[in-house]
Amino acid sequence: MTDWLEHTVQIEVDVPIETVWGLWSDLEQMPRWMKWIDSVEVLADNPELSRWKLASGGFNFTWLSRIVKLVPGQIIQWESVDGLPNRGAVRFYDRHGSSIVKLTVAYGIPGILGKIMDNLFLGRIVESTLMADMERFKSYALKTKV
Repeated sequence: MTDWLEHTVQIEVDVPIETVWGLWSDLEQMPRWMKWIDSVEVLADNPELSRWKLASGGFNFTWLSRIVKLVPGQIIQWESVDGLPNRGAVRFYDRHGSSIVKLTVAYGIPGILGKIMDNLFLGRIVESTLMADMERFKSYALKTKV
């Protein structure tokens, strides 16, 4: 049995929606701002599938992810189909010259592991990491602003 933990963070970025969309929709760029993501490879024969590798403190996880919903400039929603169980969405809100990026990530942990670990502690670590990732994204997006 798997327990699911979900986290949501958001940030406002002083760049147009087209810029934030362009960066996030190029999945292979994500390791540039997401600390735990070591690599992302979009599969050439099926671009809605991508192979992800997470590496942190000696832990390595991989998974195959599938885009389940894609609305340009609005949402990218995914779910894993193999490997580390996860799902989520990144949503984009146009603020006419600036953008809000809202990231929701859910991941499955085995029930027994959830009972051993303090989910509140784990949640704080994940949320602070995701927020730091969003801050890195903001800096990265501002550097690419034309």
